[in-house]
Amino acid sequence: MVAHVPFTGGEKQSLHIALDRHRDAVLWKLDGLDEDRLRRPVTPSGMSLLGLVQHLAGAELGWFCLTFGRPCEPLPFAVEGDAASDWHVASDEPAKDVLEFYRRARAAADEAIEGLDIDATGTAFAFFDGATVSLRWTLIHMLEEVARHAGHADILRESLDGSTGDHRRG
Repeated sequence: MVAHVPFTGGEKQSLHIALDRHRDAVLWKLDGLDEDRLRRPVTPSGMSLLGLVQHLAGAELGWFCLTFGRPCEPLPFAVEGDAASDWHVASDEPAKDVLEFYRRARAAADEAIEGLDIDATGTAFAFFDGATVSLRWTLIHMLEEVARHAGHADILRESLDGSTGDHRRG
């Protein structure tokens, strides 16, 4: 069952639960798809569901772990000079390994979120020229990022087999 954001919860708890709802929606979009459909590029840019999940894994580790100096496993897809390398899953990389990488990234991010104060600051790992950012800002940024890509996942899944929606019903 999908957790609902509490109407009167604390700020960090509410943002974290909202983030989890969108993370779960992304994973739900993969349910029941075979390896071929997970990898199939659906857009002119070559976006696939599996590539999207790999991208989100890197974002989780980057924003929550690298930014705040937390333990972080190496990003297996980082290619110097290719900002989009995280979107491209190697042809010999099993889908189950990408999904497990996402689960580990999410767990590491959750550990960082739980262990840091909402006002804790770190150095942005990418795109913002080393700006100082708070956990609050990072939670909002990642909530936007994951929600945006959950919408992409919905469109990709609909293109593959016609199914739509953001969460299981019932």
